[in-house]
Amino acid sequence: MGAMERVEPGAKPQHDQYHWRPFLGATGSYDRRGPDAVLLIHGLTGTPAEMRHLAMRLRKRGFSVMVPQLAGHCGSIADLKRSRWQDWYAGVERAFDALAGHHQRVFVAGLSMGALLALELAARRGAQVAGLGLLSPTFFYDGWNMPRFRRRLLPLAFLPPLKQLLYWRETPPYGIKCERTRAMVHAVLANRDAQASEKVGIFRTPMATVHQSSLLIRHVSASLARVQSPLLVVHSTEDDMASVRNAHFVTERVASTDVETWLIDDTYHVLTLDRRKDDVADRLGEFFGLRARPALVA
Repeated sequence: MGAMERVEPGAKPQHDQYHWRPFLGATGSYDRRGPDAVLLIHGLTGTPAEMRHLAMRLRKRGFSVMVPQLAGHCGSIADLKRSRWQDWYAGVERAFDALAGHHQRVFVAGLSMGALLALELAARRGAQVAGLGLLSPTFFYDGWNMPRFRRRLLPLAFLPPLKQLLYWRETPPYGIKCERTRAMVHAVLANRDAQASEKVGIFRTPMATVHQSSLLIRHVSASLARVQSPLLVVHSTEDDMASVRNAHFVTERVASTDVETWLIDDTYHVLTLDRRKDDVADRLGEFFGLRARPALVA
């Protein structure tokens, strides 16, 4: 196992030859361990903190792990409203290039909208992406907690000036089945914690941002046929935001020949924080591990 290099928010990077902070954002992190790396991408209006447990489990397997902060996230709603999907993707691509310059292989995993950004990266970079982990990929907001009438009205909300004035407010269970974890999120929101956007993300999403996510969905949907990387899709059968239709939508359209799908129960949308988070992390670690060391697989 290689030497450890951890860059936390506010800390000075220890690597003398490379400055990682521009690729991480204010709340991102990078842990240098082994020769192979995993780039983790958080979800829309989310935060690197939602990937922390997954990152820890991957580090224990010897992977170096980077979790960047997406552009416009973890700050004010105004910051989020000003960002576009191209800005989110550009940050992912910069982080990937930084890792690719210092590691033998780079795997990529994303949660929800982060999974779509991972797919777009794989479509553009081809074999450079050693493997993909898609956790709750979201092309359709059709989960059991997503009211149909709100979805039908979305196109109207995207019209100017409405998209600059309206917001989509997320309601319980916040994508989390675990009552304890859900209570912690609710407490942060109820107490109006000044660092809520860093700790749990933003739960009052500008329609302008929702519109950007819809543009990303449209773009990535058209890119799926160019995705050739080994692929693991993990989706909950109880997902409150996006049904398992989303998992099938991906696997039926990518060009990848090495594809695994795991439909998991007893968890909701945010797989990295919920009841099955250890199982999800271990399955992802095993998938990447086998493809990082093919010579060891008889």
